[in-house]
Amino acid sequence: MNPYLKQYQQSQIQTASPEKILIMLYDGAIQFLNKALKAVDDNDIQESHNNIIGAQRIISEFMNTLDVEAGGDVCKNLYSLYEYLHYRLVQANIQKNKVMLEEVMHHLKELKETWEEAIRIASKEKDSSDVDLKADTEDIEEDDDDEDEENEDDGFVG
Repeated sequence: MNPYLKQYQQSQIQTASPEKILIMLYDGAIQFLNKALKAVDDNDIQESHNNIIGAQRIISEFMNTLDVEAGGDVCKNLYSLYEYLHYRLVQANIQKNKVMLEEVMHHLKELKETWEEAIRIASKEKDSSDVDLKADTEDIEEDDDDEDEENEDDGFVG
């Protein structure tokens, strides 16, 4: 790999937001599965194994970073889904089963789309609250200006 490209990619990861990293990980898992599917078609057992393991590692990372106690039922359900996907990848790797790989890829694509939508909604809400906060700050500043003008009218020098 081109060393400049590798350095650029590392820089992208190091400066990315947690949301962006999450999407990048989903993309990575999907890419691993695409490569694994091609390798199964080509009967390249080592290549399929390596790529399935790559996808498994990403899913394991998803599982390890979930805070099940703080996240409640949603987190527990997501953990169970990741656990199932991981299990399916283990089975797909043993059997070199394309149907299982495609099933996992389908779920990962849906999860990625769901996260992207959640990120978009959260971003809109944040932007909206930032606008509201800015308007509130401007109102406070206008009130301060009005008070300054009133104080000037009193002839008070302070």
